[in-house]
Amino acid sequence: MNEEILNNLSKNLNISLKSINSTLKLLEEGNTIPFIARYRKEVTGNLNEVEIRAIETEYAYQVNLEKRKEEVKRLIAEKDLLTPEIEEKIASATKLVEIEDIYRPFKEKKKTKATMAINNGLEPLAKILMSFNITGSIKDLAEKYVNDKVKDVSEALEGAKYIIAEWISDNAYYRKQIRSLTFKKGILTSKKKKDSIDETKTYEIYYDFKEDVRSLKMYRVLAMNRGENEGVLNVSLSAPDEEIIKFLEEKIIKNENNLELTSLVKEAINDSYKRLIAPSIERELRSELKDKAEDVAILNFSDNLEHLLMQPPIKEKCVLGFDPAYRTGCKLAVVDRTGKLLKTAVIYPHEPKCEYEKSKEVILKLIDDYNIDIIAIGNGTASRESESFIASVIKESHKNVEYIIVSEAGASVYSASSLAILEFPSLSVEMRSAISIARRLEDPLSELVKIDPESIGVGLYQHDVTNKKLKESLNFVVEKVVNQVGVNLNTASPSILKYISGLTKSAIDKIINYRDTFGIFKTREELMKKKILSPKTYEQAIGFLRIPAGDNALDMTSIHPESYEATSKLLEHLNIDIKEIGTTKIKEKLSSINKEEIVKDLNIDPYTLDDIVASLISPTRDPRDDLPRPILKKDVLHLEDLKVGMKLEGTVRNVVDFGAFVDIGIKNDGLVHISKMSKDYIKHPSEILSVGDIIEVYVTDVNKEKGKVGLSLLKEI
Repeated sequence: MNEEILNNLSKNLNISLKSINSTLKLLEEGNTIPFIARYRKEVTGNLNEVEIRAIETEYAYQVNLEKRKEEVKRLIAEKDLLTPEIEEKIASATKLVEIEDIYRPFKEKKKTKATMAINNGLEPLAKILMSFNITGSIKDLAEKYVNDKVKDVSEALEGAKYIIAEWISDNAYYRKQIRSLTFKKGILTSKKKKDSIDETKTYEIYYDFKEDVRSLKMYRVLAMNRGENEGVLNVSLSAPDEEIIKFLEEKIIKNENNLELTSLVKEAINDSYKRLIAPSIERELRSELKDKAEDVAILNFSDNLEHLLMQPPIKEKCVLGFDPAYRTGCKLAVVDRTGKLLKTAVIYPHEPKCEYEKSKEVILKLIDDYNIDIIAIGNGTASRESESFIASVIKESHKNVEYIIVSEAGASVYSASSLAILEFPSLSVEMRSAISIARRLEDPLSELVKIDPESIGVGLYQHDVTNKKLKESLNFVVEKVVNQVGVNLNTASPSILKYISGLTKSAIDKIINYRDTFGIFKTREELMKKKILSPKTYEQAIGFLRIPAGDNALDMTSIHPESYEATSKLLEHLNIDIKEIGTTKIKEKLSSINKEEIVKDLNIDPYTLDDIVASLISPTRDPRDDLPRPILKKDVLHLEDLKVGMKLEGTVRNVVDFGAFVDIGIKNDGLVHISKMSKDYIKHPSEILSVGDIIEVYVTDVNKEKGKVGLSLLKEI
């Protein structure tokens, strides 16, 4: 590996060179990120998935940078123009844009004003002018270059200026300084286009807007770009033109003894900057701003998605999924404690049919027939009307039934998918949606993995970012969460298995076919014995595939089979039967062990020992179980009930750059603005809140006309 690349990686990521080297070696050997993060902690120095992915991504960029450096050196050398100075500049470049700046003067150019002037024989004149070593009149000098292609002195000097302008534009040092000045002192401006239509006034705050580039909020960049693309806004980036031109004049003009020459060169500088450099730098910086804004938005999406997927499952409950609607009726789906569909129905409690009593009878019968514990109501159209209806029915039922509002995000996408059709071929799209709503309460992760991550929509400006970048980032999040939680080998769907470390479609098909043919797996080892997985795939995947009631108790844990021998020795050392794992007895014994001695005796590393101990204490531990449970309700809250200063409990539904939207039980989610989150300065709301958080908030504002509620995390409002 290139030592320079490795050193740059270590410096940029603040990770030790040893960890960088070890991680890259593991990746080169075909190990997956989840496997490395979980089972090779001793090799990487306990790096997590995000850090390992950063190493992989940054390394790929650095390799690409080095390849481009070599390519540019070769191209310049082919022209016999490569000098030690240019080689040094290329070697010291840290970004691709810097390499392109260096290469710019050597590129084969299309037809430009400068190339035409060069073809007309005016390059020697431009060189003499730029030497500033002229005693006489520049017009007398230019007279020598008048020919059949250059009709007079004026045209000769004009051509020389074009050549000088292009030289200035091609200077890598000048461009780097101008780019820096423009970023530090530039202003991004947007104005409403004359006669443009913005009926909903979506972009009203950008009709006459300006902000310093260096302090610009990234979500504003995406908003203005969208407004520009939709033909509503004119967006431009203005630079400190006078300061930049002054900088160029100071660098380029060697003396001002010849006023005629100085004036001509200043004209060339002005032309170079305004015609060539400024538009180019504006495009580059706006592209860079867009890239940064995309990265911020995608990070926001990814963080929100992770917390959404990590919502605790509601276990061992019979759930009634309720997909609200007006005209087409509310679709109902009862699922048992394992997610199996038991019953479907359609009711019409709302307009236009208003079959309130009939609908109530249907719900009451379902509650009685199936001992329903929770009713999960989708948060789409007619959600709050349905909530009021369900709250009143629960009162009449005299049963211990609760309800919750569940996000429908992506439910319609799943319902119309080929997977949903395969699962429920005889049901309508809407009925499948009701099933999805119920199941995503029982096990959010297992249900949400059936939906393309970008269709779940937790963030802002989803359609304004590069789809490939968004998809890659969100898929990484899903893979990370699925492997952290692990799956039941005997019940996991193909949708969730595809995210398990190392599993290919072929391997998944073999697992499903084996289950369909022979029933459940009794041991992890069967996957190898039956040649369902190759040795490498088995190594990468097996730790994340669990068998809760198998022949080997260790198969229900996250302990990798490669550590079974060490685990058995530990149990033997403690005089504990393997059947006792997860009991109070083993917890007591493991809490008093001398880890340093055991690490030495068993010849294992401390990280592996810690993981073994944790798994023996809680063999079926689900990291989601440690998180706050969703808020279940029996009665409804109305906007009219709210008063400023009121304390409420709510669920964070979305976290964006300017705040967080919180479900407090009314029609629209309330907004906690970033300024209402902490007395201390915070850069982003994600520092305080995450999707799925159960929080206490205080009402700061109630706008009954718009149905909007302002909230605060701070009691002093």
